[in-house]
Amino acid sequence: MNDISNRYDVIGVCGLGTDYETLSDANVESCDIFVAVTGSDELNMLSCHMAKTMGARKTIARIRNPEYNEKSLVFMQQFLNLSMPINPERSAARYIYNILKLPNAANVETFSTRNYEIVELKLKENTQLSGQKIMDIRKKYRANFLICAVQRGNDIFIPDGNFIINVGDKISLAAAPNEVAKLLKSLGIMQKQSKSVMILGASRTAYYLSKMLLSSGSSVKIIEKDPVPIYVMSRSLPGAIIIKGDSADRDLLIEEGLESVDAFISLTGMDEQNILLSYFAMQNNVPKVVTKINRNEFISVADDLGLDSVVSPWKNISDILVRYARSMENSVGSNVERLYKIMGGKAEALEFKVNTDFKYTNIPLKDIKFKKNILIAGIIRNRKAIIPSGDDVILAGDNVIVIGSGHRLYDLADIVE
Repeated sequence: MNDISNRYDVIGVCGLGTDYETLSDANVESCDIFVAVTGSDELNMLSCHMAKTMGARKTIARIRNPEYNEKSLVFMQQFLNLSMPINPERSAARYIYNILKLPNAANVETFSTRNYEIVELKLKENTQLSGQKIMDIRKKYRANFLICAVQRGNDIFIPDGNFIINVGDKISLAAAPNEVAKLLKSLGIMQKQSKSVMILGASRTAYYLSKMLLSSGSSVKIIEKDPVPIYVMSRSLPGAIIIKGDSADRDLLIEEGLESVDAFISLTGMDEQNILLSYFAMQNNVPKVVTKINRNEFISVADDLGLDSVVSPWKNISDILVRYARSMENSVGSNVERLYKIMGGKAEALEFKVNTDFKYTNIPLKDIKFKKNILIAGIIRNRKAIIPSGDDVILAGDNVIVIGSGHRLYDLADIVE
């Protein structure tokens, strides 16, 4: 508790989250958001219920047990007056699943009912984009897309049309999903979806991911040495192949077909093991490797080893909580609908819902003076994704995608000088 209070400059209150006096000492009755993320789903729900009864404005509970289906969650949310349940493992599984649908990508973020995506790609030596200006790339390829951010080493750029792309850059592409696929095909780097997947660790994330993969027709093999989760998985995932063995045993991985799978997902409880085994898979030419890492200090290590698809359940949930907190501050003009950290957390992609009282509607984008390192990357109108030009305008009811670096954006109006 003292370490957290000193490191993050927060006030710590030591006590049980379901104890009235502890909650009172923490001034729960006057808080805007109460978040319960202990290891017990039931404790989290009860704590949120008490906080709401005491006067907390909004309550968020971490609920991870797969046995709570959607109907149960809806009932509990209504009965407990819970503002939002969050599930780190399900969120991480969805994130990985989206990447496996587009294996060339290091990261895929989806906006507005999946009609718009931001895809991160690491440009390798044989890329056709190297040495070209962004304006020339858009003219050359027929796909309707926008390069909205570039990471070069430790530097992040929100580029204009004159920016020149180099080998080794990590770029963020904004487009509708079919347009991303069209561009990758034009570049000759479109890779088939991962149909055979090996997963290390029978975790909750592995369960949710396996369920998604099996329902889409993929084959799944899970390697785990603990007999308890093996028993649970074998009953709940009859379509998966579950192997009892040490996932750190490289001979076992080879024996179980590592060299022939489309994707390798390391989801053990140890970051170091996930990194080393992912690197081993990459050295054995597995087309797609995804690594779970919870500690931020290991992310740069993974990047140095060439492991560009990293997932962190805690990071995903922190993004959700930050987005929720920001959305509560938007009372005029627009609301934050979605928020994602991109480019290793050095830039943000935000989706705003435009209200009728937003001051800059019906004005061509070229006539609005935006702040530095701000880009309008997309407009969603009537479920259609628009990659905007200077002549496009924002209308009330639109969803607007903004890319920013070095800014803390709470409202769409914050992007204007």
